Amino acid sequence: MRQGGVMPGELKPAAFLDRDGVLNRDNGFVWRREDFQWLPGAQSAVKRINDADYLAIVITNQAGVARGLYGEADVSNLHRWMNDELGRDGAHIDAFYYCPHHPSEGQGAYRLVCDCRKPAPGMLLRAMREWPVDRPPSFMIGDKEIDVEAASAAGIKGLRFDGGDLDALVRSALGDRS
Repeated sequence: MRQGGVMPGELKPAAFLDRDGVLNRDNGFVWRREDFQWLPGAQSAVKRINDADYLAIVITNQAGVARGLYGEADVSNLHRWMNDELGRDGAHIDAFYYCPHHPSEGQGAYRLVCDCRKPAPGMLLRAMREWPVDRPPSFMIGDKEIDVEAASAAGIKGLRFDGGDLDALVRSALGDRS
């Protein structure tokens, strides 16, 4: 059995979620849990995705790594903490994908044009290779046009989150499956 309860050969739809501005308040470079603030409806939205038997996968640009503000270990630690918090309500994120690069503000090896930084679809495509994603019902929710562009380039529906209650948007995206 694979992570997330997916059996070999079984396809599952996925809900891809941007992190900053969708799951948490985008206060600039968020990498410490004391700076992390869940947005209204975010935790219940993840639970709804889990209950609908969708994979829940976070896709996030993390240019703070490229700028030297924090390291990749800090990003991983925050993501583990997020899953611990979600677990209190019986919810979880199946996988986290992040891009640590920036084409002009990056330092050292992190300063590059890559295929993973949104609006490029690299993170989505990698997740679809590593997880058995059923593309037609899958979708991406992001707070910026680059999220919608990345979704379109990866061949899935992109939804723009303009604030408010994330759970309501997820409920609508799932239709009768919620």
